[in-house]
Amino acid sequence: MIRRSGLSLPLSAAVSRRSWGIGEFRDAVPVAEWARGAQQPVLQLLPMMELPPGEASPYAALSSFALDPVFIALPQVPDFEAGGGELVFEAHDRLAIDDLRLAPRVRRDEVRRLKQRWLRRAWDRFRQVELARAMPRARAFDAWCTHEAWWLDEYAAFRALMHDFGDAPWWQWPAPWNDPTPAQVIEVAATHLEEVGYRKYLQWIAAAQWQRVRAQVFPVRLYGDLPFMVAANSAEVWARRSLFRLDVTVGAPPDAFAPEGQDWGMPAWHWPALEATGFEWMRQRATRLASLFDGLRIDHLVGLYRTWVAPRDHSRHATFAPSETRDQRRIGEAIVTAIRECGAEVYAEDLGTVPDMVRDSMAALDVAGLKVMRWERRWDEEGHPPIPPDAYPINSVATTGTHDIPPLAATMTPGEVGEELERLQQSASTLTLVPLQDAFAWPDRINVPGVVDEQNWAWRVPQPVDTWPDWPEAVQAQQRLADITRRAGRTAPGIG
Repeated sequence: MIRRSGLSLPLSAAVSRRSWGIGEFRDAVPVAEWARGAQQPVLQLLPMMELPPGEASPYAALSSFALDPVFIALPQVPDFEAGGGELVFEAHDRLAIDDLRLAPRVRRDEVRRLKQRWLRRAWDRFRQVELARAMPRARAFDAWCTHEAWWLDEYAAFRALMHDFGDAPWWQWPAPWNDPTPAQVIEVAATHLEEVGYRKYLQWIAAAQWQRVRAQVFPVRLYGDLPFMVAANSAEVWARRSLFRLDVTVGAPPDAFAPEGQDWGMPAWHWPALEATGFEWMRQRATRLASLFDGLRIDHLVGLYRTWVAPRDHSRHATFAPSETRDQRRIGEAIVTAIRECGAEVYAEDLGTVPDMVRDSMAALDVAGLKVMRWERRWDEEGHPPIPPDAYPINSVATTGTHDIPPLAATMTPGEVGEELERLQQSASTLTLVPLQDAFAWPDRINVPGVVDEQNWAWRVPQPVDTWPDWPEAVQAQQRLADITRRAGRTAPGIG
C-alpha cells in the first residue's frame, strides 16, 4: 500500500498578490505546486460552502451544496473582464482592494460585499449580452443548470428569498415563505427570475473555476470536509423541514476538554424521517462533495451514530439520540456506507469521547480514523504515555493537529517541530497530514472553539502564496518537509 502525506489548511488563508484579500479558488494552484515540491501529494481543505453574511466558521454554511462565491477570482470571470475588469475601477474600489490585500487578517464580509457588487455587474452583462442572444456560453449555462437542478433549484430559491428579506434568517420571513410547501419552493423560480438566475450564475462560475483548479493541480489530490451538521439558517433546513428537529440543538457531551459539554446551536437530525428515505439526502450531499473533491473527511463521525442533543427550552437534560445502542449502530453504519458509495476516498474524524460500539463499527466497515499525535496516548495507564506513531493502525490518517488546537510552534521550538514532523512521517498510518502552520513552524491558530471575534477563522499566510518559489523561508520549509517525507519512504506517483 502506498504511504502518502499531505497538507491541511483553509483555502481562505492562502492569499496571493492577485487575490482580493482572501484565498481564492485559483490560489490552490501555487499551494499545490509548493506541496508537490515538498513531497505532499494531498491537500486537505476546510469546508468551502457558502456562508451567510457575518459568519466566519466554515462549519456554519447556509448550504451543504453551494460553493462560496467569495472564493471566485473576478479576473477569471469573462463577463467581468469584458466590462473592463479592474481597469475601470474608481478610486474607492482601488483603495478598498489595496487595503484588503495588505490586511493582516482575512476580512471576509468586506471582501464579500466588494465582490458581490462586481459579480452583479458581471451577471448583468452576461444576461444582456450572452443570454439575450442565446450565445454559446448561455447554452452552456443552461445545460449546467439543468444538470445540477437536483440541488441548485432549491438553493437558488432560498438565496433569492433571503435577498428579498434583507438577509434575515428564514424564520423571520413572512408566511408562507418561512415554511413553504414543495410547490411554493418551485414557485420562487417563476416569481424571482432575476435573483434566481444570478444565484445560479454564481454557482456556475464557481464550479468552472474550481474544476479548472482540479485539472491544474493534478496529480496532487484535493480532499474536502463533510461537516457533521448543517446550520439552522440553511437552504436544507428551510426546504426540508421534516428531516430536522428544531426543538433541540446539537453539541457534545462533557469530556476532559469541555467539562460542561458543548452546545453548537444547530438543529438535530430527525432520525426516523431520514431513515424512511434511505438517507437519500445524505447520499446527495456526499455525491455533491465527491464531484468537487478526490477524498472526503467525515467530520465528527460519532455524531452520525449518536447525536448529543439539548432541548432549546432547557426543559430537560441533554441526552443522546437515538438512545439505544442497536439503533445508533444501524443508523451510523447506514450513513457511512451511503457516504462511501459516492466514490471518493473517505476517512473519519473520530476524536473526542468515542464509544467502543463506534470503534467496532469502524473496524467492521474498514474506515480509516484520525490520529492526532498529542492525543494518542494510553489513557488507561499511569502517566498516560504516548502511543508510538509506528504503532498506529495502517488504515488511519495521522496528523500533528487540527484547526481547533494550537500549532506545534505555539509550545515548541522550530527544531522540536521538525522532530515531531519526523515522528509523524515515520508513523504506520497510510496517510499523514501536516497542518500548514506546522510545515512552516508558525504559531498562528485558525480557530479557538467557543470564541466569536474578528480573529477566529481569519488567519492568512504571512507571505503571498504566489511568491513562495522565491521566498527563502518557503524554500527552506519545502526542502525540510521533502527530506523528512523521503526519509520516511512516503511516495506517490508523479510527485518528484
